Amino acid sequence: MSMISIEYKDTLAIVKLNRSLTNALDLELVNELGDVIERVKQDPNVRGLVLGSSSDKFFSIGFDIQRMFEFQRNDFEVFFTAFNRVCFSLYTLPKPTVAAITGHAVAGGCILVLCCDYRFIGKERKLMGLNEIKLGVPVPYLAHCVLRNIVGSRFAKEIMDSGEFYEPMESLHMGLVDGVFPSGEVLDRSGEKAKSVGSWPQGAFAIIKKNRIEEVEMRLFAQRETMERLFIDSWYSDEARRLLKEAIKKF
Repeated sequence: MSMISIEYKDTLAIVKLNRSLTNALDLELVNELGDVIERVKQDPNVRGLVLGSSSDKFFSIGFDIQRMFEFQRNDFEVFFTAFNRVCFSLYTLPKPTVAAITGHAVAGGCILVLCCDYRFIGKERKLMGLNEIKLGVPVPYLAHCVLRNIVGSRFAKEIMDSGEFYEPMESLHMGLVDGVFPSGEVLDRSGEKAKSVGSWPQGAFAIIKKNRIEEVEMRLFAQRETMERLFIDSWYSDEARRLLKEAIKKF
C-alpha cells in the first residue's frame, strides 16, 4: 500500500503523506517520498510541489519511535541516513515547494516542512515545534542549519533549547510559517503560491534558490557524517533510552 498520494494539477504536484492518522515516519515512507521528489525534479511539466497530509489532525508526528526504539544501531542508522537524504533533496529541489500544514507538524514532521520554501498553516490549533531535546537527542544537524537560515539565531535558539510546540500565530511571529489561514483554505493557498512562483522562468528561480541555500549546503557537506554519528550516539544513550521509553507510553 502506498504511503504517499500524488495528484497532478495543472503544473503542480500535490503530494500528501498518507501512512496513518499521525503519519509517523519510517523507512518505507521516507524512501517513497524520496522517489516522488526525484520524479518531480525530473518532470519538465511540473513547476512546483505542494507537500501536505491526508490527515487533518497531523501533518506528521515525526519518527515512528515506537518501532525505532527496538532497532539495532545499524537499522536505525539506515533510516536516519535516508531521512536526512530525503530532507536534503526536498530542501534543494530546484522548483518551488510549499508545505500545506493542516495538522500538527512536530519533530521530524516539522523538519520536513522547514525544508520547503514556504509554509502555510491552518489557523486552528495546529502545532509546530522541535521537541528533540525533551527526548534526549539533539535536533538533527540539517534541521539545525535550515532553522537558523529561516528564523535567525535568536528564535532558533529558543525553539531548539525549549523543545516547545507553538500555535500558528506564534509560528508566524517567529518566521516558522509564512501564512496562517482557515484550514480549509490551506491547500488551495499553498497551490496558488507554488503556481505563482513556478510561473517565473525556472532557470532563474533555480539559481536564486541555490544562492539562498548555499551556506546551509556548505555546512552540511563539511559536517554531515560527524553530526549524523553524534545524533545516533545520542539516540542510544542511557538518558535518551529512558526519555524515549516514557514518550512511547504516552502514545
